[in-house]
Amino acid sequence: MSTTVLTLAETRDFLDREFPQMQAGGRAYHLEAVAPLGARMRLEAHERFLRPGATVSGPAMMALADYALYAAILANIGPVALAVTTSLNFNFLRKPALGDLLAEARLMKLGRRLAVGEVAITAAGGGDDIVCHATGTYSIPPR
Repeated sequence: MSTTVLTLAETRDFLDREFPQMQAGGRAYHLEAVAPLGARMRLEAHERFLRPGATVSGPAMMALADYALYAAILANIGPVALAVTTSLNFNFLRKPALGDLLAEARLMKLGRRLAVGEVAITAAGGGDDIVCHATGTYSIPPR
C-alpha cells in the first residue's frame, strides 16, 4: 500500500464528527500524520490528564494509544465507525516528562476482518525514549 484511503484532513474530520467526546473539555488530541499502515497523534498535557507526581496519567496514555491505532486503521480502510477494539496491552516503561506526548502507531496486520498494531509513546521533545508501548487488536465489520 503506497497511500492511505483517507487523507489526514478526512481522517481528522471523521474522528471529530464520530467521536466528539474525545475533545470534551477542549481539544487535546491532535492527529498529526497518517501514512500507509501508520499514524502519529499528539496529546497535549492538559491538567485534566495529570496525576500526582506531575506526570501524564496511565489512563491518558491508554486513550492516546487506542485513539492513534484507531486513526491508523481508519486512514487505511476508510470511514468504518464500527471497527472496534477487541484487545489492548500496555507496558509503562518510564515516567514521562511533564509535557505533550507523541504516539506513533504502526499496523502490523491489516486484514479484511482484523487489524493488529503497536504504538510507541514518547515525550514530545524529550528524545526517543519510549515511555509506553502498547499493542492492540481491532475487529473490522464486514463491508
